[in-house]
Amino acid sequence: MTKKILIATDKPFAPEAIDLMKEVVAGNKNYKLELLEKYTNVSQFKAAVKDAHALIIRSDIASREIIEAAPELKIIVRAGAGYDNIDLEAATEKKIVAMNTPGQNANAVAELALGMMVYIARCKFNGKSGSELLGKKLGLHAYGNVGRAVARIAKGFGMKVHAFDPYVPASKIEAEVIKVEKTVEELYSNCHFVSLHIPATAQTKKSVNFELLNRMPKGAVLVNTARKEVICEDGLKRMLAERKDFRYVSDIAPDCAEELMKDFADRVYFTPKKLGAQTEEANINAGVAAVKQIVSFFENGDTTYKVNK
Repeated sequence: MTKKILIATDKPFAPEAIDLMKEVVAGNKNYKLELLEKYTNVSQFKAAVKDAHALIIRSDIASREIIEAAPELKIIVRAGAGYDNIDLEAATEKKIVAMNTPGQNANAVAELALGMMVYIARCKFNGKSGSELLGKKLGLHAYGNVGRAVARIAKGFGMKVHAFDPYVPASKIEAEVIKVEKTVEELYSNCHFVSLHIPATAQTKKSVNFELLNRMPKGAVLVNTARKEVICEDGLKRMLAERKDFRYVSDIAPDCAEELMKDFADRVYFTPKKLGAQTEEANINAGVAAVKQIVSFFENGDTTYKVNK
């Protein structure tokens, strides 16, 4: 039986990415790719997924409603690192494997993080005298694929890289000439810049609060290319109000973005939309990886990147 792989993307993959994704299954009669692009409502998504055996999404929501509308569905792959847009509980109940494509967008996100650091350090290019990254201490809050890519680029700027990640062996981090901080409090206390790479979980949501941020040295910058939910917005507003030296740049505008831009325009910056993975290279890498993982799952039972129980 031919298996339908549905690519459901409100923000479509680049045409080149789609061509390369099709090449993965070209000549294999066991699979067919179908596209649902720039859809305008959930009913269109439900209609397209009802006979799909596999689903690829980007920022789209694989909700319980979508999952329950797809009786043939066996696997969902989020083309990217985060997967909080998949209802994992619903997927598990339906015995559907949920995956992400870790590392495929890492360099794109890392380059954006460093770009925003330069932008805010140079006073948003407003003509005033700024500061350099050379010699500054950069703290990586989590040391996964993106954190490692940020470290690689930051070393090129001459930054001194520190990291905190209780899930990565200290010896592995130290082997890459990075100072390991034993606690998250030490990371924030010791670093001029902190770059967030933690997922939004029950433990991390609102965990980056005033008490943690206020430990940072004078002239501190917080960079967020992770998730807006990990920030305590009340704490962020207090920090910006009480610490005139503190700056915040993010790839994900907080719910209070309008208020922050009004009150602290010279010290905050938010991209117009989440742009971390918005490069041609990342677009291709994540899309092709998603199709390959689906084929490997059906052909070999490969669940290497499974994220649900």
